[in-house]
Amino acid sequence: MADKKEKSGYTLERTGFLPQEEMLEIGKKKQSLVIGIPKENTKYESRLGLTPEAVEILVNNGHEVIIEKGAGIAANYTDTDYSEHGAQIVDNKTDVFQCDIILKIASPTIKEIELFKNNQVLISSLHFPTQSEEYIRKLMQKRVTAISFDRLKDKDNCYPVVRSMSEIAGISSILIAAEHLSNDHGGKGVLLGGLSGITPTEVIILGAGTAAEYAAQAALGLGAFIKVFDYSVSKLKRLQTNLSNRLFTSIFHPRVMKKHLKSADVVIGAMHLDDKGPQFLITEDMVKEMKKGAVIVDLSIDHGGCIETAECRNHSNPVYTKYGVIHYCVPNISSRVARTASIALSNVFNPLLLRIAEAGGVQRQLKDDVGLRHGVYIYNGILTNSRMGNHFGILSKDIDLLMAAFS
Repeated sequence: MADKKEKSGYTLERTGFLPQEEMLEIGKKKQSLVIGIPKENTKYESRLGLTPEAVEILVNNGHEVIIEKGAGIAANYTDTDYSEHGAQIVDNKTDVFQCDIILKIASPTIKEIELFKNNQVLISSLHFPTQSEEYIRKLMQKRVTAISFDRLKDKDNCYPVVRSMSEIAGISSILIAAEHLSNDHGGKGVLLGGLSGITPTEVIILGAGTAAEYAAQAALGLGAFIKVFDYSVSKLKRLQTNLSNRLFTSIFHPRVMKKHLKSADVVIGAMHLDDKGPQFLITEDMVKEMKKGAVIVDLSIDHGGCIETAECRNHSNPVYTKYGVIHYCVPNISSRVARTASIALSNVFNPLLLRIAEAGGVQRQLKDDVGLRHGVYIYNGILTNSRMGNHFGILSKDIDLLMAAFS
């Protein structure tokens, strides 16, 4: 009977079997986080990682959020909005960069990295083509764990930040093109869309991903005639299924592309090119033959662009004209609608930070979260991105192997 008592978890009393106390597995110890949000350089970036509502949720869960004064102004959030929801507002940038977790949209500058203490966590964007070896080595010297939110994956193996920003960028690209076709912005005075008795505006979209889909959706809503080019037939089929059979779709071919560009009013570049393919989808010679006053918006400029005449600009000087064609080429185009973009980012970061706290810290969450590991490019001062390692000649190690050694 003693054996049965031990196995069943019950004790035999005169009145019958009663529950016996059982030792439960000790859970992970929750960690209180100190999160710092510095002010961005609004010339390049206007978005913010957390909304006041998200800050309130974090504070109510026992965490601290320290925000640099004026950090939310560009997204139309005041310091009062944040302080009333529990954030601490500080004047000194150094105080923000001393927090355990730094949540910054743009990559920190080398001067800002100097303000870091050792063994911090940095969550920010990483525009790899624009970074230097000095930048990477500075982060490594600080023994930082650096996470690129552009590379974060969710449970569905999708990139939540990239997807939400691509949706915003796709819609924004059509609105921008519409602005610059008008007289007020130096365009030829054409309405983007279609009216009875007037030939509709012709929009060419390069790519059939998320940004392309939302650009096509916005342009179709205005009544424009859409042509989508991509290398993937399956992507083109999916786009037509999701949107409309009114879309003209074609596999990319230079000769076909050149022919259709001659009549295009707007070209949206929404395709990221890999190292093995062509350097550009649209060459300089093709742009020369486009209509005068046509508009190009290259959404892939942060990855080098897919149009040869595209030049990376910032929000204070985003537009230039080449061969009579208006170009708009800004990496973080979603910053134009900073409040909407900030809400979308906060919807990703807020639950992520709560999961990190519940797990007992970033290291423990990394061990169990493959999607979060995918965003890591430096772990405790060790470079874990092999592509960056090969580019800069820095030894890199596999993050999965490092996690296997962590207990």
